[in-house]
Amino acid sequence: MSKLPMGASIPAFDSATRLVERLRAGKIGSRELLEYFIGRIEHYGSEVNAVVVRDFERARARADSADRAIRRGESLGPLHGLPMTIKESFQLTGTPTTFGFPEFRHNIAASNAVVVERLLGAGAVIFGKTNVPPGLMDGQSQNEIYGRTVNPWNASRTPGGSSGGCAAALAAGLTALELGSDIASSIRNPSHYCGVFGHKPTYGVCPQRGEMVQEMIQESDLAVVGPLARSAKDLELELSVIAGPAGAEASAYSLALPKPRRETLRDFRVAILFDDVFAQVDGTVQQLLAELGDFLASEGTVVVQGERPAFNNEEYYRLFMVLLRAAGAAGIPEEEFVRHVELARGADCGTPDMARLNAYGATLSHRDWLQLDERRHRYREAWRRFFERFDLLLCPVLSTAAFPHSTVPPQQRALTVNGREVAFENQLFWASLATLAYLPASVAPIGLTAEGLPVGVQIIGPQFGDLTCLKFAQLLEDRYRAFVPPPGFAD
Repeated sequence: MSKLPMGASIPAFDSATRLVERLRAGKIGSRELLEYFIGRIEHYGSEVNAVVVRDFERARARADSADRAIRRGESLGPLHGLPMTIKESFQLTGTPTTFGFPEFRHNIAASNAVVVERLLGAGAVIFGKTNVPPGLMDGQSQNEIYGRTVNPWNASRTPGGSSGGCAAALAAGLTALELGSDIASSIRNPSHYCGVFGHKPTYGVCPQRGEMVQEMIQESDLAVVGPLARSAKDLELELSVIAGPAGAEASAYSLALPKPRRETLRDFRVAILFDDVFAQVDGTVQQLLAELGDFLASEGTVVVQGERPAFNNEEYYRLFMVLLRAAGAAGIPEEEFVRHVELARGADCGTPDMARLNAYGATLSHRDWLQLDERRHRYREAWRRFFERFDLLLCPVLSTAAFPHSTVPPQQRALTVNGREVAFENQLFWASLATLAYLPASVAPIGLTAEGLPVGVQIIGPQFGDLTCLKFAQLLEDRYRAFVPPPGFAD
């Protein structure tokens, strides 16, 4: 790796919060820190293939500007001079935004996404973009343009998707902070697979505009953008920068998320789920969740096993899958839409065939969507009542730790859970719990399997209870398990 001009010690796995403190104190320079991460990418980058779009020269200019500001005694904002990367799907002026589609290889952004503009305005030095699957629609991150990103813990395993490049870059120590997006666990599953922290905000808290290959003003149902990091404290730092209304809404109101409900583990009331008949969880994941539950009980946390709102899990999951497909229907090409219409004839939410169920969701009439949306709001009310009794729900992020790389499409893919093959898409039940009801969910690492693969816990809170989720993740980081670097990536 390249030598540091100031000769300062820079732990590759420091938190962004700590690095910003050092930058503000003049103990390290922004340009120095940037060159350090660039050196790590040049040294380790080909092993992981996470940072696939590199904007080093413009980043150097921004870093130099940040250093000059420090010398003048000026602050550029809460992320002053911090080098970071963002998911490839976000528009960053002058760089390609392809969503992993070869036909968009030369789609160069003419402006920044709203949240990217906010990061830059807070002083961040964005020096690259990280890999995604085509259309952001897989639990792994590979495409024809940029190739395959691997999990730093085990190169034969996926880092997750669609924010898999984000999580892999963080875990390998190639960046200080990341920006991702999530509709079906796309922040949560990479965080879980790579042993980092992630947060899916409450729906609508962070503006989506500018995460696109073609210009759209409307925001997608269910989808959110949010942070990934090596520390839960970093998640809150980044969320404070990117959250809040944009456009006309920003002229009328501002965001004030409620303070955390509790301050110590002994004050929390949590429900915990280990498994589900419909979306079975591997015993290795269940064991680590059980150990977490035991630890929390020893800390004085009120822990109740098996509690959740009283709905039929499969019906809940199917409604999620239908509305998920409906959320992306506007971008379906006409010929493909016509095929979906034919396939969906006679289908409804109870249709067992997943291909027909997906087609039904993609071709809903407006009347049908309104009726299904009413069902969704009834579920949201059930969650509101649940969170009157509990502060949080703890549950699996997904059914297994990171799975081996696969060339089988997600709809036909199987996972091995407790020695049995199960449908890959069924594990999206665990993503649906928070997404369908617009709830926030944080992910914190809780241990490693016997194979040395990370496992995380999903921390689901009440709507707009983002800071309660993040506070709990911070307490776990401080008292139970912090980020642990994967073997082989030390300086």
